[in-house]
Amino acid sequence: MATLILVRHGRSTANTAGLLAGWTPGVALDERGAGQAAALPGRLVGVPLVAAVTSPLQRCRETLAPLMAARPELELHTDERIGECHYGDWSGRKLSELADEPLMKIVQQHPSAAAFPGGESMRAMQARAVESVREWNTRIEQEHGGDAIFLMCSHGDIIKSLVADALGMHLDLFQRIHVDPCSVTAIRYTPTRPFVFRLGDTGDFGSLVPGEKAPTPDKAAEDAGNAVVGGGAGAA
Repeated sequence: MATLILVRHGRSTANTAGLLAGWTPGVALDERGAGQAAALPGRLVGVPLVAAVTSPLQRCRETLAPLMAARPELELHTDERIGECHYGDWSGRKLSELADEPLMKIVQQHPSAAAFPGGESMRAMQARAVESVREWNTRIEQEHGGDAIFLMCSHGDIIKSLVADALGMHLDLFQRIHVDPCSVTAIRYTPTRPFVFRLGDTGDFGSLVPGEKAPTPDKAAEDAGNAVVGGGAGAA
């Protein structure tokens, strides 16, 4: 069966501002995110990709731009089903402010029961993303064979929910998964079960080294035992 490479978009201006972007238009990569995107073609050298699928949001399209320039033969598709969670009234708000919302406790501890005001539920988010992956797997295998490898560029919560599905984890456990900006996750789907070969791989282990670090919104959330909704900005 096909192998899927999931790439989270590079660090965005919303990530560094501590905002929950959602589908807010005009959210671009910041300088570091652009550098992460520029490095992506080199990280995937030798991987025989047959297709790329992207979320329609700007930060994902910008992340794939260097890869598409390096591989002009690669076909690019857009699929709204792997677009960011529809956070509704929460979109564009500061994560530090949202931390005090009663719903945040549900998002952290019981996400399968969480539905964003004016937006969608986390169950619906996962369902549409899984449906997209399953359909693309079938299409890619039919067109390119069982050893084909394809790529999807998406968002933190989407990728975490797909990994949870692949691992057979309940959605209520998906906040235990972490994927940094421009990280690579690889899942191979077989007739009986998926296999997760890479998870949130950036090739950079600097964030694991103890020491004095500047405080970040991500670190503050994680120190409190919470996941960063939307995925966070990664290492400082």
